[in-house]
Amino acid sequence: MRVITGSARGRKLKTLPTLDVRPTTDQVKEAVFSTIQFEVEGAMFLDLFAGSGQMGIEALSRGARFCVFVDSSRQAQDVVRDNLASTGFAGKARLAAMDSLGFLATAAEQFDIAFLDPPYNQGLLPKVLPLLAPKMTHGGVILCEHQKGEELPETAGEFKIYRTYRYGKVMVTAYRRPTDEQDA
Repeated sequence: MRVITGSARGRKLKTLPTLDVRPTTDQVKEAVFSTIQFEVEGAMFLDLFAGSGQMGIEALSRGARFCVFVDSSRQAQDVVRDNLASTGFAGKARLAAMDSLGFLATAAEQFDIAFLDPPYNQGLLPKVLPLLAPKMTHGGVILCEHQKGEELPETAGEFKIYRTYRYGKVMVTAYRRPTDEQDA
C-alpha cells in the first residue's frame, strides 16, 4: 500500500496484519480522489474507521489542511501513528482513539470531506450518518465505502445520495446537500 500522489507520493504505508481489515484498493482510492480532486486542497478531512489511515494520509498528501483519524482499535492507532510519522504529516493530524459513535457525539470540528469505510455487515453506516451530517460544512461531501448490495439510507440529515460508484464488489456512495442546480 502506498500514497498515490502529492507531496508524499510513492511513500509506502504500513497495513494492519489482520484479516478483519480490508484496505481500500489503489483503484478505489484513485477513483475516490478523482471525484473530489478540486475539493481536497485546504480541506478539513475526516477519516472515520481509519484502519491504517491511508485515505486521510492521501488527502494530506494532496493538500488537505488537516485530518482527524478515528479508530477504536489500538493496533490501528499504532499503524496510523507510524504512517503519519513516516510521511511527515503528524503535525497536520489528530488521532481520536475511540469508536465512531463516541467521536461523533463529542466532536466539535466541522469537516469538508468525510470518508467512511466501516467493517462490512455490521450496519454501522445508517447509525453514524445522521450523527455525522451536522458535523459537515455546508458544501461538504460524505463518501461511504461499502459492499455491493448494502442498502444505505437515502438521506443523512440535510445530505442526500448524490452519486454511487461501483468498483467490482465495492461501492462508494457520495452524499451532498442538494443545490438548486441539482434539484432542477
